[in-house]
Amino acid sequence: YSNLREVVWAQEEPRNMGAWSFIDGRLWTLLEQLADARRLTRVSRALSASPAAGQMVVHQQELAQLLDESLG
Repeated sequence: YSNLREVVWAQEEPRNMGAWSFIDGRLWTLLEQLADARRLTRVSRALSASPAAGQMVVHQQELAQLLDESLG
């Protein structure tokens, strides 16, 4: 993608879970190979010991916030 300016990594899992810790360095390596400066942003739920909110209302609020941050 020659016109790429920003990459947003969005994951529904909390910041301390999911694939971010695995993919972070790999994405930076790919972005460094491109000529122009790029921006890498991570969007995820807050740190948590549980992968789920536990209540549907809270889950829906968190999901709406994730979508707003990643697509907004």
